[in-house]
Amino acid sequence: MIRRGEVRDAAALAAFAARTFEETFAADNHPDDLRAHLTATYGVQQQSAELSDPDVITLLAETGGELVAYAQIRRKQPPPSVTHSAPVELHRFYVDHRAHGTGLAATLIEAARSAAIELGGRHLWLGVWEHNPRAIAFYRKSGFIDVGSTLYMVGLDRQTDRVMVAALSPTSQENCK
Repeated sequence: MIRRGEVRDAAALAAFAARTFEETFAADNHPDDLRAHLTATYGVQQQSAELSDPDVITLLAETGGELVAYAQIRRKQPPPSVTHSAPVELHRFYVDHRAHGTGLAATLIEAARSAAIELGGRHLWLGVWEHNPRAIAFYRKSGFIDVGSTLYMVGLDRQTDRVMVAALSPTSQENCK
C-alpha cells in the first residue's frame, strides 16, 4: 500500500531513511562524512519539517504495516541543465533491499509521477549518484534521460550526481531527447 506521509510518520521515516541511505552508500563513503550527512538530513525534526511542507509530497509504501519504501517529491529550483517546462524534483526514492525485485519500485515511481503532476509539474527531475549504476538503470528504464550533472555533498565530500529528467505526459516530451 502506498499512502501520503504525515507528520506523525516523522520518527519512522527518519529511521527508515537513515538506514536505507546508510545501507546504500556506507561502503563508498568515509564514516565521518556519512555520519554528518545522516545527522543533517534524516532526523525527526528534519522529517517533520518536510512532511509538513506544502511544497513536498512524501509517499510511504508499506507492507504488513511496515515501511518498505518511500519517495519525496518537491518543488525546488532545478540545476541549470534542467531546461524543461514546469520541472518538479524527485528528491528521494528508496526501496528496502528486501523489496528489490518485487515491482514495488515501479509502482512507487508511478505514484511519484502523479504527485509531481499534483504539484504542477510537467517534467520530473532527479539527481542520482554517478556511482550508483543500479539506480541509474532503473531511472532509464522508467523513462528518464541524462541531461547533465550537479554537485551533491555527503558531509565534506563533494560528489557528482547525474541529473535526469522524464516527461510526465506524452505532450511534455519537448527537450527530453
